[in-house]
Amino acid sequence: MKKEFIITEDGSHTIYLPEMDEHYHSVHGAIQESVHIYIGQGLLQISKNEISVLEIGFGTGLNSYLTYCFAKERNISVNYLSLEKYPLTETEYLQLNYPESIFPENSPVFVQMHRAEWDLNQEISSIFWLKKVKADLLTYQFNPEPQFDLVYYDAFAPGKQPEMWTDEVLHKVAKSVKDGGILVTYCAKGIVRRAFSAAGFFMERMPGPTGKKEILRGRKTI
Repeated sequence: MKKEFIITEDGSHTIYLPEMDEHYHSVHGAIQESVHIYIGQGLLQISKNEISVLEIGFGTGLNSYLTYCFAKERNISVNYLSLEKYPLTETEYLQLNYPESIFPENSPVFVQMHRAEWDLNQEISSIFWLKKVKADLLTYQFNPEPQFDLVYYDAFAPGKQPEMWTDEVLHKVAKSVKDGGILVTYCAKGIVRRAFSAAGFFMERMPGPTGKKEILRGRKTI
């Protein structure tokens, strides 16, 4: 699939897929969007010193890189599992300017994450373990016991990838989350909020990043 690299309003890259008419991130700023949603409303809401994170859509690696950087600042240990069906090539991810735009002192980690072998748990540092799985969420089998404290639900929008937002799939993800665990997503559609609520989350509409009115955050209650 053809990819176009776009500079967003905060100076950071996103990728545009003409065939889907879809961007990987907000054109109002890729970094500001990820920091606001996944770090501010996700990672920083967890009070534990050791957490397990599930990311739906490794994509450009921005969320994993930011999670590493903020976890390092706060001395939080992270076990990070990311599912991705269509990984970027080395030529593609080396074009992305995130490491030079934010936490440049950690820039080698960004490349290290992308070059990490798939389907293996890799030690990125003493406080960060990464397992990237090249898989389709629709067929992926989670452990039978809940294992995640935090979920970044970052699939393409329901209008572009509706199969990723069905009740069945969202319930499947919910079952993998521990009691009290948090889920965050940029998608604030009512149908998504209701589906996660039915799956056992107390859902809240939270203020969105620049260019977006609201996002969703949920806490697992049952």
